[in-house]
Amino acid sequence: MILSLKNIKRVDPKIPQLERKADVEASVETVFKICDDDPNYARWNLVINEVIEQGPGKYHFKTNVGDTDGTRIETIVNEKIYAKMENSPITGFIYLVKPKGDITEATIIAEFDDPSMESVLGMAGDMFIGCLKQYAEYLEDGGNPDEYDKKKKYVKAILQ
Repeated sequence: MILSLKNIKRVDPKIPQLERKADVEASVETVFKICDDDPNYARWNLVINEVIEQGPGKYHFKTNVGDTDGTRIETIVNEKIYAKMENSPITGFIYLVKPKGDITEATIIAEFDDPSMESVLGMAGDMFIGCLKQYAEYLEDGGNPDEYDKKKKYVKAILQ
């Protein structure tokens, strides 16, 4: 996949993608730092239970729905991260962050092979972007990462 900072361009437009966005009341730097810190995804992402580093830019994720492997392909600080995924219905994953006034627009894009998975992956995307938003805002407000309870915070946000 070829990505430009202005426009996302796919080599094969037949590959399904889904996109989720959130306005996050946190700096671009805070949001990007969270996305760039793979070893700590389990701290804030409800689906990820454990992250095992397998080498530079390579991670094994133990999740609620099975294990998967990710390889970092591209990182542009405070703008974009792109990773390829294996052993997962998601084949590629993109984070985009950009300033939007005093807040940050965070975007996640998932590439996947099986179009029948779109609704399930869409629900997962909603949860994922919601978890990212909650954690970034918690940190931006001075919260201690060691005291963060991802289940309690996310459920509270849904009920509001």
